[in-house]
Amino acid sequence: MAGRWIETWEPEDTVFWRESGERVARRNLWFSVLSEHIGFSVWTLWSVMVLFMGPEYGVDAAGKFFLISTATLVGALVRVPYTFAVARFGGRNWTVFSAVSLLVPALAALWVMEPGTSYGTFLAVAALTGIGGGNFASSMTNINAFFPLRKKGWALGLNAGGGNIGVPVVQLVGLLVIGTLGAAHPRVVLGVYIPLIVTAAVCAALYMDNLRPVANDTGAALLAARDRHTWIMAVLYVGTFGSFIGYSFAFGLVLQTQFGRTPLQAASLTFAGPLLGSLVRPLGGRLADRYGGARVTLAAFAATAAATGVVIHASGAASLPVFLTGFTALFVLTGLGNGSTYKMIPGIFHAQALARGLDGEAAAAHGRRLSGAAMGLIGAVGALGGLAVNLAFRQSFQAYGTGTAAFWSFLAFYGVCSALTWAVYLRRPQATTVRTRLGYAEV
Repeated sequence: MAGRWIETWEPEDTVFWRESGERVARRNLWFSVLSEHIGFSVWTLWSVMVLFMGPEYGVDAAGKFFLISTATLVGALVRVPYTFAVARFGGRNWTVFSAVSLLVPALAALWVMEPGTSYGTFLAVAALTGIGGGNFASSMTNINAFFPLRKKGWALGLNAGGGNIGVPVVQLVGLLVIGTLGAAHPRVVLGVYIPLIVTAAVCAALYMDNLRPVANDTGAALLAARDRHTWIMAVLYVGTFGSFIGYSFAFGLVLQTQFGRTPLQAASLTFAGPLLGSLVRPLGGRLADRYGGARVTLAAFAATAAATGVVIHASGAASLPVFLTGFTALFVLTGLGNGSTYKMIPGIFHAQALARGLDGEAAAAHGRRLSGAAMGLIGAVGALGGLAVNLAFRQSFQAYGTGTAAFWSFLAFYGVCSALTWAVYLRRPQATTVRTRLGYAEV
C-alpha cells in the first residue's frame, strides 16, 4: 500500500484549494465516512447480537451487559493508537487496513453465533469487535488534515455524524432479520456486513490518498496531555458521547430485561434514538458556532438531566411509553452535546495561542496542532463513558432487577458535568478572565 501519496498539501492557500484541493479533500471525506460508518456498525454489533441470544444460549442479562461492555472498552482503548497511525502509515493506507481488519470480528461472530458456544468465546469475539471503535479516531485525524481551518467544522461534523449513523443502521439490519426470519438467524446480519466491509476497503484503496506533510508530533501529544482543558473536555465528552454510545449499546437489552419486550419488539424500538442522536450532532456544532459551545453544552446537560428524571419516573412506574419518550430525548440531547463539546476543543487551544501572543496563521497552526492531539485523548476517554454506562446497568440489574439505580447515578454525573462547564467556562468573574485569555467567543 505504498502508492497514492500527495507530496504537497496546502489547504489554507485559497488558490490551491479552489483549483484542486477541495475536490481531493471531498473525495477522501466521502470514502472516510463510508469506512467509519461500517466501523461503528461493527463496534456496536453486539448490541444487536444479544437480541438474538435467547434462553438456549445460557447467558443472563448481566452476562449480556458484560459482553457489550467489553466491546465498548476495547473500542475506547484502541482510539489512542489509531489517532497516531494515520501519520505513521498514511490516511489512505490506514483506512484500508482498518477496514480489512473488521473482517476478523465479523467472521469470528459468524463462526460462534449459535447455542452451546462458551461464554468465554463470546467474550473474546465481543472484544474483537472493539477495533471498530478505533476507526472514528483515525478517520477524524485524517480528515482534519485535509481541510482548511474555515472548513473543518463542517467536514468533521459530517464525518462524525456519518460514522455515528452506523449504530442505528446495524440495529435496523438486525430488526429486518428478526422481523423476516426470526431470532434464530443472527448470521444473516453478519452476511450483510462482510461484503460491505470488503467494499469499504476496496473503495479506500482506489479513491483515497495519503498526505506526505502529515507527521506524528509526539510533542503536541505531550503538551495536550499536560493541559488541564484536555481532561476537563474529556470529562464533558464522557457525559455526551459516552452516554450516547453507552445507551446505544444498552437500549435494546434494557427493553428486553426490564420491560419484557421480545427480540423483535426491542429491535423495532432501538434504532430511532441513535439515529436521531447522530443526525443532530452537526446541529450541536452549528448552535455552538452561534451561541458559544459552553452555553450549548451547559443547556444540553441541564436538559439531559431533566430527561433522565423522566426516565427514572417511568422506570419506577413501569410506564413504557414515558420511558421511550425520555430515553429518546436522552439520545437527542447527548447528540447535541457531542457536537457542542467537540466544537469547543479547537476554540480552546486557538484561544490559548492568542493569549500567548500569537496571532494570525501562527495562532491557527498552534491551535490545530494541539487540538488534533487532544481530540484523540478526549475521544478515547469519552468512549470509556460507554463502558461505565453498561457496567452501571449490569450492576443495577444484578442487584435490583431494574435499571433505576443506574439512571440515578447518570443523573448525578450530569449534575457534575453541568457544574464543571459552568465553573470553568461560564462563571463570573472567572468568565471575564476566560473570555480575555482564552478567547471565550470561540469556545
